[in-house]
Amino acid sequence: MLAACASITPVAYSGLESSSYLAPNPGDAGGRMPYRYVTPVDWRAYDSAILEPVAIYRGADQQFGDMSEADKQTLAGYMRDRFTAELSRRFAFVGEPTPGTLRIRLTLTGAKTNTPVLGTLSRFDLAGGVYNGVQAVRGGEGAMTGAVVFAVEIHDASTNKLLAAYVEKQYPNAYNISASMGALAAAKVGIDKGAEELAGRLR
Repeated sequence: MLAACASITPVAYSGLESSSYLAPNPGDAGGRMPYRYVTPVDWRAYDSAILEPVAIYRGADQQFGDMSEADKQTLAGYMRDRFTAELSRRFAFVGEPTPGTLRIRLTLTGAKTNTPVLGTLSRFDLAGGVYNGVQAVRGGEGAMTGAVVFAVEIHDASTNKLLAAYVEKQYPNAYNISASMGALAAAKVGIDKGAEELAGRLR
């Protein structure tokens, strides 16, 4: 029953510009980055970036379920702020494409909210505690908690060449109790993790 309360399974969303390039990621055992496209890139050759406004994906294969438009907008705004903060430690943001500039496009493609009350209680009851303990060790999703799915597409801004793209699913550690409080808390923690990891990959 607990496992059935999960889980968004990301797809190579057909409305993405990079959709035809995305391929299953053989190195992804846990389902966090199931699709990606990579080329040989020396990221150190780039010192500036254009961060496009975060897009909310509207394709038929979007994975928001019955999430309200207001919640989608809230997550998109939070995503903009967190990725801006993390990437600003690595890049100077510019408005015009020049050599040495990346253009980064973020698309929010799906999310689910925490299950009210039950998500937090599942950390403490016997069945939920056992399940979440196993998931925490595996790095998997907790029971009845939220998650976020997004796409990242990275171009050379001066040539418009697609350098890398991926679809990523993020969620909190299964025993992160604070992330189970509030409908969007888990999705926001997932955004935090996604922003930190992207900044790390581009170093």
